[in-house]
Amino acid sequence: MRVVIAEDSVLLREGLTRLLTDRGHEVVAGVGDGEALIKTIAELDAQAMLPDVVVADVRMPPTHTDEGVRAAVQLRKAHPGLGVLVLSQYVEERYATELLAGSSRGVGYLLKDRVAEVREFVDAVVRVAEGGTALDPEVVAQLLGRSRKQDVLAGLTPREREVLGLMAEGRTNSAIARQLVVSDGAVEKHVSNIFLKLGLSQSDGDHRRVLAVLTYLNS
Repeated sequence: MRVVIAEDSVLLREGLTRLLTDRGHEVVAGVGDGEALIKTIAELDAQAMLPDVVVADVRMPPTHTDEGVRAAVQLRKAHPGLGVLVLSQYVEERYATELLAGSSRGVGYLLKDRVAEVREFVDAVVRVAEGGTALDPEVVAQLLGRSRKQDVLAGLTPREREVLGLMAEGRTNSAIARQLVVSDGAVEKHVSNIFLKLGLSQSDGDHRRVLAVLTYLNS
């Protein structure tokens, strides 16, 4: 896996680089602001050497507000096949919603605290690089909490909401079954009911898992 890291803290940037390289991945560039990130990706693209995934901080210079997420959104539009994983100190719902809008492939939003859980963090980066989704449980909880006020999820049972939240974290059916201490078959039934109630047909293919989460964001 080839990675570009955008983080203004040199210490954290070097730490992330070490975590990934120690596990056999290649960090092809490290930058400290959103403008440098966009420039670096453009240069790599010109050489036909786009990375598999970008890991970027939400807040970077010069204003330390939303430069990172703005760059991430711009890159997702310009390079739909590029995975983008954003790190944030806190859950910032507006940024998460903006990042998740549109394409359902190769996107992640994690709190920086998750970096300490090395195995889960690296697994999340790999999942996003491969076109999957990785959402922090706290991000999911806030987004789903907001969505309970909307009619789009009104038909889901409490258990189906719980399963939907775990789906949004990027967990497989088997992983959800282990978390909830139920059978794989029970989870499959819940997932099927969620798809049915949200109007997601078989023609939507494998992306139904992500579309189930994105449905309420776009409502």
